[in-house]
Formats: sequence, C-alpha cells, structure tokens
Amino acid sequence: MVSRQRSRYRLVREERRSAEAPVLDADQQAVVDHPGGPLLVLAGPGTGKTTTLVEAVVDRVRNRGLSPDEVLVLTFGRKAATELRDRITGRLGRTTRVMPSMTFHSFCYALLRRFTPADAFDVPLRLPSGPEQSLRLSEALSGSREVGAVHWPRSLHPALKTRGFTDEVQAVIGKARQLGLDPEDLSAIGRSAERAEWVAVGDFFEEYLQVLDAEQVLDYSELIHRAVILAQQPQVQAKLRTEFKAVFVDEYQDTDPGQTKLLQAIAGDGRDLVVVGDPDQSIYTFRGADVRGLLRFTDEFRSRDGAEAAQIALGTTRRFGTTLQRVSRNVVNRLGVPGSLDRETFERFRNPDASSCVFGPGKVEANLYSTSGAELEHIADLLRRAHVQDGIGWSEMAVLVRSGSRSIPPLRRALAAAGIPVDVAGDELPLSREPAVRPMLLALRAVADPETLTVDVVRALALSPLGAMDAGQLRRLARVLRRRDRDAAGGQRLPRSSDELLREAMLNPLLLDEEASPAEARFAALGERLLKARNIVTAGAAPDEVMWSLWSESPWLRRLRGQATSGGETARTANRDLDSLCALFDAAGRAEEQVGFKGVSAFLSELESLDIAGDNRFDGTYREAGVQLMTAHRSKGLQWRLVVVASVQEGQWPDLRRRGSLLEPDRLGTDGLIDPLSAGALLAEERRLFYVAITRARERLIVTAVQAPEADGDQPSRFLAELDIPLKLVAGRPRRPLSLPGLVADLRCVLADPSSSPALKRVAADRLAQLADAVDDREQALVPTADPSRWWGVRERTESVRPIADPAQPVPLSGSALTTIVDCPLRWFLTRRAGGETPSTSAIGFGMVLHTLADAVATGTLPPSVDELNGWLDKVWTQLEFESAWISDRERVEAEQALRRFVAWHQGRPDRTLVGTEVDFDVLLPDEEHPAVRVKGRMDRVETDPEGTVRVVDLKTGRNIPTKPALERHVQLAIYQRAINSRQLKKLGEEAVAGGAELVQLRHDDNGGFPKVQHQGPLEAAEDGRTWLDDAVDDAESMIRTEQFTAQRNDGCNRCEARALCPIQPEGREIV
Repeated sequence: MVSRQRSRYRLVREERRSAEAPVLDADQQAVVDHPGGPLLVLAGPGTGKTTTLVEAVVDRVRNRGLSPDEVLVLTFGRKAATELRDRITGRLGRTTRVMPSMTFHSFCYALLRRFTPADAFDVPLRLPSGPEQSLRLSEALSGSREVGAVHWPRSLHPALKTRGFTDEVQAVIGKARQLGLDPEDLSAIGRSAERAEWVAVGDFFEEYLQVLDAEQVLDYSELIHRAVILAQQPQVQAKLRTEFKAVFVDEYQDTDPGQTKLLQAIAGDGRDLVVVGDPDQSIYTFRGADVRGLLRFTDEFRSRDGAEAAQIALGTTRRFGTTLQRVSRNVVNRLGVPGSLDRETFERFRNPDASSCVFGPGKVEANLYSTSGAELEHIADLLRRAHVQDGIGWSEMAVLVRSGSRSIPPLRRALAAAGIPVDVAGDELPLSREPAVRPMLLALRAVADPETLTVDVVRALALSPLGAMDAGQLRRLARVLRRRDRDAAGGQRLPRSSDELLREAMLNPLLLDEEASPAEARFAALGERLLKARNIVTAGAAPDEVMWSLWSESPWLRRLRGQATSGGETARTANRDLDSLCALFDAAGRAEEQVGFKGVSAFLSELESLDIAGDNRFDGTYREAGVQLMTAHRSKGLQWRLVVVASVQEGQWPDLRRRGSLLEPDRLGTDGLIDPLSAGALLAEERRLFYVAITRARERLIVTAVQAPEADGDQPSRFLAELDIPLKLVAGRPRRPLSLPGLVADLRCVLADPSSSPALKRVAADRLAQLADAVDDREQALVPTADPSRWWGVRERTESVRPIADPAQPVPLSGSALTTIVDCPLRWFLTRRAGGETPSTSAIGFGMVLHTLADAVATGTLPPSVDELNGWLDKVWTQLEFESAWISDRERVEAEQALRRFVAWHQGRPDRTLVGTEVDFDVLLPDEEHPAVRVKGRMDRVETDPEGTVRVVDLKTGRNIPTKPALERHVQLAIYQRAINSRQLKKLGEEAVAGGAELVQLRHDDNGGFPKVQHQGPLEAAEDGRTWLDDAVDDAESMIRTEQFTAQRNDGCNRCEARALCPIQPEGREIV
C-alpha cells in the first residue's frame, strides 16, 4: 500500500525591484532638488506633477536620509492616494511600515484615533458615506421638527421637509466647520446679520453634534474640524512636527480653509513643504474648496527666515500637442491672471511647451446635431469608427458630461445598443437608479406594503426580469382573466377590469391555473415569490434575506448566470447587472450593521432617498475594458487618447444657478455676512470645469451639442464658441452603425435592391455567407442575423392546417365585423382572428352605460328624467376606468349632455312607434336557400312610422361621425335593413319592409338640444336584384375562404390598433 503524502504549499515573496527612474525635465528636477522650506509648484494638465511628486519623495528618502515614516504625502481621493502609494513604493523598491500617502480625511481619522483616549470611544469611530451622511442629517432634522427643539422661521416651514432644505442645512454646517465656527458662533453671526435662519441652523447644529457623538459617528467636515483643533494643541503639534520632516500635498487648489489650517499646524514653521496645484482646475467650490488657499500660499507659508515661499512652474506638457493646447488656451485665457502669483512663473505655467507629445499636434472638432437622439447615435458611431478604423482601444476613449444623472443613463443605453462596451463608475449614479436595481426595489416595496402594489407596479414587475414575461403574454393573460370573470358574473354585474383582475391575481396567486399556459404559470410563480417574501417580512426578516428569497428562485438568476459567461455585449450587460445587484445586497447588509435592525420599509426609504451617488465597493476593479463614461468632475487627473465632451448645452453648461439660494451658505464668513458669488464667479467655475474636460484628451477631442431648428429649442453652449474652431452641423443620423448588425443590414439591402447588379449581389451574398459561417470557440454563431434562414421576409409563407371558417358552414360574422372586413381585411384578421384586439377602453364603458340607460328608458324601466338617469349614472361611474381624474370629469359632463339629448329625442318623436329594443337577429345571406354568410347581431331600436314602414335606429356614443358618402355605404346599417327585409325576423312578421336606418349621435348636438341624426335610405336593388351590400358580403366571404387579407387605406387608419403590423403604414412596413 502506497502511503499518500499531504501536499504542502509555501508562499514565496516575489523579489521587489525598484521601478525605473523617469527622465525629468529641468522644471521637474528643480522641484526634486528644492533644498527645503515651503514650495508652490504650479502644474497644468499633463505636465507630470504626479511623477514630480513621487521623485521628490524618493529623493528625500534615498538622498537626504529621511525614513519613509518621516514623509507625509496628502491628496484627495482614495484612488489618487493608492496610485501615489504604489508608485512611491515601486520606486523605493520596498514596502513601508506606514502608508506613504493618504487622503486628508484618512490622516485626520488616524490623528483622532491616535491622540484621543481609548476610553473615549465605546465603539470604533465611524465615517458615514456621503449619501448616508445626507440621510442621517435628514433624520435629525425630522426629529428636531417633531419635538420642537429648534424654532425655524415661519417662512421656512413649507421647505422643512424637503430634500433641498436638508442639502442647504448640510452646506451651512459644512461651511461653518470649514471656517472653524462652532454652533454658538453660527448663531451669533445669524443674530448680528439678522439672519434668523442661521440662528436656527446654529441651534440645530448643536443638537446634531450631540447625536453624532452619541452614535460615535463623524461627518467629513466635523472630522477635519476636530483634527485641526487637536493638531493645534501644543503637545500634539510638537509631536507631529517632530515626526514629519517633509510634507507633500497634491491638488492643493482643492483644499478648504480647515485643511489649510491643518497644514499650518503640521508644517507652518518653514519646514520642507511642497504643494502642487493648478488654479485653473479648481472645480470643487461647491464642496467647500477655496482656490484662495493656493493663491495665498506664498504669503501664508513662509520660510524660516520670513521670506515668501518659492514658486516653480512645470513648463512641459506631454499629454497633448500644439493643436489641443491652442484650443484649451482659448478657453482658459478668459479666466485672467488669478491672485498675486509671480507673473513670469504664471505665464510659464499657462503656456507650457507642447511639442513633445507622442501623438503629434492632435485633432479637435465641434459637432452640432439637430436632436439629442442624433447626437447619441453619432457619438456611438464615431467611437466605433475610432476603434475599428484607428485602432484605439475601448479603454482609451471616454465620454464626459456635465450632469451624471441627466446625461449618463441615455448615453449608456445608446452606446450599449451600438455594441460598445461601457464602463460607468459605480458611484456616478445613485444605486437606486441602476436599471438592474429598480425591479428589486419595486418588488421589495410591494412586499413591505401591499397597498403600493398598484396595477402599474404589477405590470412593471411582470415585465421585469423578476417576472420574465413579455407584453404579449401579459395581454393574453389579462384577456383570459377577464373572460373567466365575465363567465363567473353570468350577466349579473359588469365584468371587472383586467387591471383589477391582474392585481388580485398577483396578491393571491392561488386564483391562477399554472397549467393553463406558460404565461399564467410565470405570473403565478412571481405572485408566489412575492407572497413568500411578504410572509418572511412579517416574521421579521432582514432586507437582504427578503431580497434573496425574491432573487434566488427567479428566472433572472439563471438568465444572468448564462449571459455572464456568453461573451460579447450580452455578457457585459449581465456583469454590470450583477455588480449592481451585489452592491444592493451589500448595502442592505451594511445598513443593518451600521444602524441596527430597521426592517425592509426603513431600508427602502433610506436607499430611495439617496439621490447622491455613493461609494460602491463592487465598482469593478477587474471589469472588462470599455469606454469610460463619467462626469467632468470625476475625470480630473485622468487622460485618454480620444475624449468626447457631450451635451454641452447652454443653460446646462454653464449652469449659472446659485447653489443654496435659500440659506445662502456661500454668504457665511468668519466675521459675518459676505457678498454672494457673482454670476461672473459662477461662470468662471463652469469655464474651469469645461477646461478640465477638454484637457483630458491626448490625441483627439470631440465636443458635441444639440442645435435645434426651433428658436426655443436646445442651443449649444457659449463655450463652443470659445474653442475658436469651426462648428460643424451634422445633418440626420449615421447612415448605418459600424457594427456587424449594421454590416448585415447593408448587405441585405444590396440583395433586396432591384437596381443592384448581379455581380454586386453575388459579392454581398458571399460576404453574408462568410458572416453566417463564423463561429466562436464554442461553435456558437458569431453573426446569427447573417443566416438567411432567420430572415422573416424570405421564409416560405405558411398555411394553417385548420381553416379560419368551416367549409361546411356559412361564414359567421357580426355586423361590426363585416364593417371591419369591408374597410380593411387585414385589420379584421389581425384584431378578430389573430388576437390583436386591444383591451376594453373607457370609451367602450361609456357606451355600454349610456346604451343600458337608454334601453331602460325605452322599455319603461326608468322614467325619461335626466335627474333620475344622472343618479343611476353616478352609481356606476366609479366602475369605469379613465387614464386620469380630469378625463373622468370631462367624460362625466359629456355623459350627462348625451343623456339630455337622448331624453329630448326620445320624447320628441310622437310619430314613431317603438317595436322593440335590443332586437336580436340571426340571418343567412344571401338567403336561406344559398347560405354563404351567417350574420348575427342586435339592433338598438326598431320602430315603425305612420305608414307602417320599419325603421332601425342605432345609438352612437363615439366622437367620430361618418361623412354623407360613407353613410350611404354604411355596412352595419345596411345589414340591419337586410335583416328586416329577409323576413327571417318573426317578431316583425313576414311583411316587414325596411324604410331606412338612422344613426343617432348622442355626443353631437344639432343646435336645438337634440342629438344629430344621420339617415340612410332604403337599400335599392339593381336590375339583377342585387344591392351593393350583396357584393360586399360576397367579397368578405371570398377573402375569408381564401384567407387573403390585404391592407386597405380608409378613414379609420389613424385609429387602427394594428398599425404596427400594417405594411402600408410607416411603422409596419416590412423589411426583408
């Protein structure tokens, strides 16, 4: 027996080698060689500021004897801090005991944890995310209102519960902390400035701090404030200055007054302090950043001998060439010369040498489109062409926008539809707005509160990936439920609406028959999952448990699992959806951990209230490369070969609306009220943001906007004119997308075009054959649409095994059906036989009610009293369904007017004798001896005149009335007359002769208070005894027997429910 030895594994540390030293230009080397003391480095886009910063740190460690622990590197954002850390450790060729770079907030957090007594925190101090911080503040405001602890000015009461007011309170508190103000300072400033709202915010601020302390939570502005106070304490300050011999700060233009004070405490004694910044990229004023910190740096941070801080400008840009530089200069030079910076240094900073870019001078274009849809399609087209024709990788391209919530969703849809992989950062959009998250939140809300399960929600859930139904299946299910309900009613009540029946079935899936059809089975399965989830909510389950019960048994899970491994755009979409759902489950788990158990409703309210994009730990580090889609703010510090700056519209970019116009946080100063930001200052900030966006491109820059033909339509921003390049107006939409589906469409058009030569058609056919034969490594077709067997237009026409009408029996028709087939045979087939009829509408319900009341009056069941009829109308009106309340009100008024006209008409015809109402007929045409068609129906009223001639009356409640020529050939009235003349109606006797028929239009007045009455004369026979109706009946029978249903234009085309399938309508035209 051979003994088995257990395998043993040993982790082997990879030998770390130092990264190769970069070649620095003279300005970069001057920064590295700076002998000590404060230094301001002005660095524009692409001038190598990060490289310079890294090399300066390395120089201090390698050449000046400093330990990495004695160097502090501060920046903004975790990604920037991580990049700096990796590059520094890479150049040093070793790891360090402490992180060599961190964000201001990370440093402040570490400072508080280090110097605050351990027993001060019962639980670890926690920093909430931006969205959670906003929600926490909103809850504290609600609490202060409920207990009346804060006396808000009466003028603010209408705004107190709004999200906007919460944002403004947060802005005032943040501004106060940046200025170093305490709650009592804010209240005092409010009293001196006669700003009662600031006094109230100060009172609330004090209460809010107590809540934060009790929960061991600090928001970001409070974190910086407390760290500054701590660092200014003599003992702490001395220890920090002893530890950190050199301090480096990146993106210094983004610091706020509090962060500047922190630096003063750490390195304000003239020690080695190097800050790098770009005043032209100061774009975070709305977050409290103050570019004046950079502009005043040389004065506020002096050397130990009292001299102003030194200044160096990095004078070479490697990002872009001369063309791109010239265009960016056209924009930024409008900002003027800021502050008291050394003019020569500033000029060198503003005009760096751009001759060394590897991509040459670069290309710039500005394109205008007539509609936003055209803009999106052209952006997708130019990205594909850049990828296919120019060889630019997807990840080397980006589309930048001003507003993420407004512009990113339609852009993402358009690019994905064009087959372009898209990479959208997880924190660009609030989690609740992610497409994959919305169905789950909708289901959670319906589970937590069944009252929210409206019919719209029912339909949305059924059609979502959770329900996996399509619109056709849902319509068919609705018809089945309505038919069952009609049978159950047995004529004793009006059948309920399909909307009501769908909602009832979703709440109680046991009412459904899962074996009846796949659609009913899917709907029942969704209802059962919702019911199961509702039960575990009642049992006290946490939100993530409830979501798992909805998700784990749904067809969505299996579908995404298969799609994620399929490759191509399908896999990209599936992986994006999985990322979003993982982030949702993670958010649910974190919510329970952070604030204790609150339940599903509280979690939903919290998540849906977060309009701010937040941290997403599933923001794929290892996602597939794609075109970057992000806001201009987020793009700072990044670069791509090709950049599209999209939707640069006047009114949106620049956005000159004042931020915080209610509480005016921008007017809060250290000593009281200050002047608000002027329109010029707001414009300058927007121009800087535009400048940041256009300086991300290395090789090619495209700026796009919509220029609507209407004077009041969308117009391009003034910033496009500032580029000082020709604006190109691009007409229409791209000829075809540069994609495989687009290529297949072009080749098919060649084959279908009669003008194509035989040789050209052979080439097109060969190309299609090559595409159809192409397969991937799993033998799956790469371009299935190229296979002719999948083309609808070239398939053989099929014939049904079962004929539409029994050959041994007369063709059964109703009067209205015969009218439809005469007007348009295709519409009759699609709506009467193919299942394409639309559900009952409010107009049908309106007509049913009026016909019922009219019949009751005619038979004497109800008196001809408008007041009496109105009372009955009120009893049933609420059972009718209308799209909105105002439509219901309008129709109710019209119904009363119609009843008035009917009563006046009914009582004003003493020369007529009523024979019967709702008279049924069942006649064979052309006669009983030669029965070809069997027509069944019901006549509203049958009357006789003084001469004994029979008259047929049809009450109409529609809005459309036939023209005089159409009335003469009105098929339904003619059928009524033919039924009377057939002598097959025993109630009228064999001698009955039709003397004409009438349409009584109850919605239309004849200007005398009576309804408009339209008369059709008696049917007149030709010499052979046939009438025009006989020809129409013969044609109808022939079309049904031969099953040839052609489309015919008629007056009802604009109201036809089958337009989308009609070949003579634009939306239904067949494409081979």
